[in-house]
Amino acid sequence: MKKTAEPVKWWMYGSIVLVGLIAFWPSVWFDFVNWDDPAYVIENDLIKGWSASNLAGVATETVTRNYAPLTIFSFLLDHTLWGTNPCGYHATNVLLHLINGVLVMLLVRQLSGSNFVGWMTAALFLVHPVQIETVAWISSRKGLLSATFMLAALLVRLKPTADQSRDGLYIVWLMAALLSKALAVVVPAVVLCYDVWVYRRKFSDAFARQIIPGFLCVILLLKTMASQTSVMGGLRGHMDLNLLQILAVDATILWRYMGMLLWPQNLCVLYDVPTDGIGGMVALAVAGWAAVAFAVWRIQKTTPSVLWAVATFLLLLLPVLNFYKITTLMNDRYLYLPCIIVFGLTAAAVNRLLEVKAESSFALAGLTASLRWGLAMTAVGCAAVATSQHLPVWQSPETLWGHAMKQVPQLPVVRIQMALTQHDRGQRREALRTLQWALFKTEPDELDRQRMTRMIREWTAELQVRNVANRLIETPSQ
Repeated sequence: MKKTAEPVKWWMYGSIVLVGLIAFWPSVWFDFVNWDDPAYVIENDLIKGWSASNLAGVATETVTRNYAPLTIFSFLLDHTLWGTNPCGYHATNVLLHLINGVLVMLLVRQLSGSNFVGWMTAALFLVHPVQIETVAWISSRKGLLSATFMLAALLVRLKPTADQSRDGLYIVWLMAALLSKALAVVVPAVVLCYDVWVYRRKFSDAFARQIIPGFLCVILLLKTMASQTSVMGGLRGHMDLNLLQILAVDATILWRYMGMLLWPQNLCVLYDVPTDGIGGMVALAVAGWAAVAFAVWRIQKTTPSVLWAVATFLLLLLPVLNFYKITTLMNDRYLYLPCIIVFGLTAAAVNRLLEVKAESSFALAGLTASLRWGLAMTAVGCAAVATSQHLPVWQSPETLWGHAMKQVPQLPVVRIQMALTQHDRGQRREALRTLQWALFKTEPDELDRQRMTRMIREWTAELQVRNVANRLIETPSQ
């Protein structure tokens, strides 16, 4: 690892912003979707004015079981500018994603000392299809905004020198990240591992510098946990699993995540993760991760940054691995930041392999440099094509749930959301048929069964009233 990074060339900024715009600017014309967007924007009174009571609510209240005041404040700004026009909200998401791409390039370049590794990692981060859910879904703003501040905090703090003058700015960025999304609680652990493993600082000294950041994280975590008062929405089949069973399922999910990053196929808003009869899958997954752990440990003395990278990957996923139960086991958006590790290690491996080839022959130096950038641009191009193919799925509620019904037709929540979409569009008979099919052809849990039964009863009554009104209109007066 180089101690001093190469100067960033001007074209690197422009090129990664351009590829990010090409990949995600079409999402600016997308609609809201009925998956948290109504709660965050359309029905959220907190963002509809700048009154003292609204600002106090933004600062103190939880929305959809999340305490994220800076995220809600960003929606307040959007609503002031755009009202309920979804284009403005989507444009803000794309802008935040582009900013994050630049920060990724600067951070990875700082850590690796290589412009190539920084550029390739950032370009893949910007255009990979696994990012679609985070960028194209307005309600995922909290992940984008928190990532901006988390990356800024790491960029300030992950320096080779022990200068503590940056700690104040690091804490400011961390606080902003925490107030955007609770995921930022892992940042102090990431920094601590970096100080101890990569720069070999004394644990006591490194830990002391994380006391204040850690305290802030604990306060935010307690506030967020107190907000988790509902299990409605998402999937709940895993809620009764014990810790050992969760660990077993997580081992398989982590390999699925790796597969999604390396070969992104069949992406979906929801996944039906198997939790029963998976003994063989778990055994293979555990054996695979044991092999990875052994390989990383073997090289950690000479390349400690790899150990830190793997630990960071796991830490970034830790809040969503269901040790503290949430209503989904697996989502694309959970990979928004962890993918940086995978792309960074891949880019570093390509860079190192070709550097070795170039060092073996002066005549190969120019050829390997061209090959290196050619491979990077090919990978980025393939990812961008995959994104352009999948991005339209998030265009509207109809496209989102229509795609989900093809991918996971067995999930009751997917049918419920499609029925809600049809009902909102005035297609009441189709909505009733969708719910009735889901009630009898899928396997809903008791909460979903009660919800669907109530909706069918209410919508049937609506339809009957409408039919009576239509007959009265059509009957000639006597």
